[in-house]
Amino acid sequence: MGNKAIPVGDVWLSLLNPGQTYADTVVQSRIPRTVLGLLIGAALAVSGVVMQGITRNPLGDPGLLGVNVGAAAAIVTAVAFFGIGSAATSVWIALPGAFLAVVVVFLLGSNGRGSNPVRLVLAGAVVSAVIAAYIQALSLSLPDVFDSYRYWVVGSLAGRDPGVITQVLPFIAGGLLLAFAITPSLNALALGDDTATALGANILRTRVLGAIATTVLCAASTAAVGPIGFVGLAVPHIVRSFTGDDHRWLTAYSALLGPVLLLAADVIGRLIVAPQELMVGVVTAFIGGPILLLAVRRLRAS
Repeated sequence: MGNKAIPVGDVWLSLLNPGQTYADTVVQSRIPRTVLGLLIGAALAVSGVVMQGITRNPLGDPGLLGVNVGAAAAIVTAVAFFGIGSAATSVWIALPGAFLAVVVVFLLGSNGRGSNPVRLVLAGAVVSAVIAAYIQALSLSLPDVFDSYRYWVVGSLAGRDPGVITQVLPFIAGGLLLAFAITPSLNALALGDDTATALGANILRTRVLGAIATTVLCAASTAAVGPIGFVGLAVPHIVRSFTGDDHRWLTAYSALLGPVLLLAADVIGRLIVAPQELMVGVVTAFIGGPILLLAVRRLRAS
């Protein structure tokens, strides 16, 4: 689906016997794009589940807490001052930027006795605004950086090198495994710190491992396709409506629904402004905006 529709039969033939026809070229180019969408969708959705679990905050989206923009700022800095732009190197650059943003947000959002959901969201908004201003100042003052950055900053699955998949796969796989490993502890943490401690959960270790999983997943995703917002917020809320609050099911179904949402947004972006394409980051923002409003209303009601 896109600028020119290709029948299913032609797609099937192009998968089995690729040649030099137009359909073959399009189908083969869509394979790495689809695989990348599967990986990034699962990574962002699961990171949202973990972030909401460790903060006990239904608004705990990695993008809202500065993870994505921190990773983006680190990559832009490396491109501007060191000329580093490969995906493999970008992952290692994005990780410390994302970690630093998370640490700053948690420090600003804590009151000495723990993190407060409202303070965390406000701290995330402040940190994100400051980092975003830094990114804009840097990219606008250096035209060469701006030319490459303006296509990357919105977030898109199109035009990515197939080699990016193998370069970010170990990080995403490791982050997903760590996220699934701490789901029992997240269930205990949802009952409150005192109850979780009584049940034998290590609160500090759970939060640290959860922050590591979230940061690795978001940093790898940002390095691969740019910052894509709202997937980590929208998917857990959609899944929670039919699975409840058990993080074992919530994490599993989010890992399945995240790719569906991201690939659907990618298809919509190809169709809505055909023959041009609308970047997937723009489409997910339109989808995630109403979800955020509903989440705020539910939080106010509770």
